Amino acid sequence: MSTVIAAPGRGAWGLPRAARSSVAIVAFVALWEVLPRLGWVDATFLPPFSVVLRALYEMALTGELWMHLLASTARALSGFVIAVALGVPLGLFIGWYRTLAEVLDPLLELFRNTAPLALLPVFVLVLGMGETSKVSMVVYSCIWPVVLNTVSGVRNVDPLLIRSARSMALRPVQLFVKVVLPAAVPSVFTGIRIAGAYSILVLIAAEMVGAKAGLGYLVNYSQFTFEIPKMYAGIITLALLGLAFNQTVLFAEKRLAAWKEQA
Repeated sequence: MSTVIAAPGRGAWGLPRAARSSVAIVAFVALWEVLPRLGWVDATFLPPFSVVLRALYEMALTGELWMHLLASTARALSGFVIAVALGVPLGLFIGWYRTLAEVLDPLLELFRNTAPLALLPVFVLVLGMGETSKVSMVVYSCIWPVVLNTVSGVRNVDPLLIRSARSMALRPVQLFVKVVLPAAVPSVFTGIRIAGAYSILVLIAAEMVGAKAGLGYLVNYSQFTFEIPKMYAGIITLALLGLAFNQTVLFAEKRLAAWKEQA
């Protein structure tokens, strides 16, 4: 009885890993293209994928796409970076000092469970319709997953590691820097990845109210003017922007947590 051994990087179907990963995407795009052309879906409301790509290409040529993409990227990235810069130290501080955590936990849970979009009118009233309110919305939505996952990472460090470090007479600062912080890195990056997704989702809603540029504005305006291919082009660009955010965070995590793979 012979045994079939798959080649490295190939699955049971004999396809390279990259090809297997793209099968679902190719099938989805093919359905998007075929269904409107066969009349199974109204092409007025769901144009074929090739029509959407043409609209995307034309907007790229005229510069309209880059204007909106740059505006959204600047807002999302600014809010995201501020949230990470504030949230990681705050989470480390709260996670390390248990008494402080007991005092602040109810407040953190309250803010975490308050939907950012419910506060959009408050941000607009207090900060106006400009860039400050939009970036502040992103900061608010992103900071809580960063803080809470960082706190969880610090609290869930293996007690055996801490006892071993203390047996080596490490000072509290050395214990935190050399043991607790590296062990908390995976949990911290989980929060950062969640925050990256939130930064795009919340920004789009904020851009639909009072913005004059941005991908959210593009999608909303195209829907109102019934430029449906442009609307879907904006949605595709948003998806790609979110994917780029996620892949960037994953790359940073692999670089900073390389020690864990080598362990």
